[in-house]
Amino acid sequence: MGIWSNMIRDNQFQPQDVPRFEGKLFFEGDRRRRQFEQFGVLLVLATIIATAGIIANSTATVIGAMIVAPLMTPIMATTAALTMGQVQRAARALALVGIGVISVIGMSALLGLLYTGVLDFRTNPQVTGRVSPTVVDLIAALASGAAGAFCMSREDISDSLAGVAIAISLVPPLCVVGLSMQAGYTDEALGAMLLFVTNFLSILLAGGAVLAILGLNKAANARITGPARRNAYLAIGLATIIVSVPLIATGRQATVNFLGQQQSSVVVDEWLEGSDYLNEGVTYQGDTVRVVITGVGQPPAFDGLVQALRSELRRPVVVSLKVVPAEEFVSE
Repeated sequence: MGIWSNMIRDNQFQPQDVPRFEGKLFFEGDRRRRQFEQFGVLLVLATIIATAGIIANSTATVIGAMIVAPLMTPIMATTAALTMGQVQRAARALALVGIGVISVIGMSALLGLLYTGVLDFRTNPQVTGRVSPTVVDLIAALASGAAGAFCMSREDISDSLAGVAIAISLVPPLCVVGLSMQAGYTDEALGAMLLFVTNFLSILLAGGAVLAILGLNKAANARITGPARRNAYLAIGLATIIVSVPLIATGRQATVNFLGQQQSSVVVDEWLEGSDYLNEGVTYQGDTVRVVITGVGQPPAFDGLVQALRSELRRPVVVSLKVVPAEEFVSE
């Protein structure tokens, strides 16, 4: 306990730290116009990079967009203003977040028009990895939000912000929302939006907690009166709890699907044993098992596979079997 208290004391905000900290987060004063211009340019470029990376299935490109994206700044400004009890300041920062979110979704949807039909929403990992968030994503986002607040509060470790930007994804999920909406994939759009909201709330909640522990309001000589700040964080905490409900449900379903796929794959391998067919892939989704096999000659009886899968999984699953014939050439 003494180690933690010493660490908190050593990293406390001092009055001289506050102007520098506020200058990084709030678009105010003489630098306001330039800060807005920089924010807009970086947001447009990050959206283009992320959208291109998603369409091309390039992880490196998407990571580059995460580093360039400036959305964390107004989100952190929102929670910093709430920590200091400056509700109007927080509202202005939050409005900038809203404008940024709408802009990213709109731009990615327009870019998607140029590549209609090119992006596979069912198999592209840049999409599938962002449309089914789980409670693990919430835990990671809370830790990343706390790390982001700590890095922004200390000038000597601000270099770690790039890593935080990669850890907590903001622009790529919004690009998936725009691309999915443009292509008519509503479920994927909602799933990606849930991931963004999870990350957004985590930055507000965990970031605000870290800034409060480090004494931002005291260093800023902020006199906090009334229940505004408390109510704001209560609302954020309640929203985070509400968001965790579908995340838990999604995580449980993902676990069920994974275990079902593992069991089904073993059954298919046993069913094909002794035949000239190979198991090319098994997927389990809901109560449907899809099997792809390839080989020559007559495959084993389909009814045997259905019975074996239902017996192993202990539920009346629907089995879909795709047989891909293979041609065999033998030299003389």
